[in-house]
Amino acid sequence: MGGLIPLSDASRRPLRFPVVTAGIILANVAVFILELIRGDAFVFKWAAIPANITSGHHWITLFTAMFLHGGWLHILGNMVFLWAFGPEIEDSMGRLRYLVFYVAGGLVAMLAQVAVSPHSTVPSVGASGAIAAVMGAFLVTYPRDRIRSLLIIVIFVSVTRIPAALLIGLWFIIQLFHVGSVATAQTGGVAYVAHVAGVIFGAVTAHLFQDPRRLSLIRLRG
Repeated sequence: MGGLIPLSDASRRPLRFPVVTAGIILANVAVFILELIRGDAFVFKWAAIPANITSGHHWITLFTAMFLHGGWLHILGNMVFLWAFGPEIEDSMGRLRYLVFYVAGGLVAMLAQVAVSPHSTVPSVGASGAIAAVMGAFLVTYPRDRIRSLLIIVIFVSVTRIPAALLIGLWFIIQLFHVGSVATAQTGGVAYVAHVAGVIFGAVTAHLFQDPRRLSLIRLRG
């Protein structure tokens, strides 16, 4: 049993506090608390159900589902990943562009998940598609940065530094490996298709959202 958990960028620090990233995390936590209080009815009301979307109903859930999570481990894992990669991408884009990018990445990821299972009645929830977009942007923006990560192998725990290109690249390959087996599944599980779509969206569009002046200053100071 083991795992690799990214913690932060060890190669650089953002020029200013990542207000938007912190705000997104707080929003996710607040919604998760509402889930705990209001129960399954709240989740089913605001989760993205592919069959509803393809029939032209509840399109708003493509957005609201990005703030819902299936449990403590789900939200904790997502928020750790967001905090590991989000601050530097927010810094390179600027706060407003980053917020638009994050939401757009999440919507594209959700739509991709709906597209592969258009008749599914299984709710899709989670910020992982949007976070995957952030990771895709990080991959093309700072591929040589080293990510401070928690390495866990059975009972062995260590903090190590891994190149972003290697860490995100391996993660992406794992998502691709699983896509074929879950693309048409009608049961709950990890939204691998959303992850793949998110990374591709982030990698392809990152340069459209970046502020060239901010990016030049960051790289100069990095």
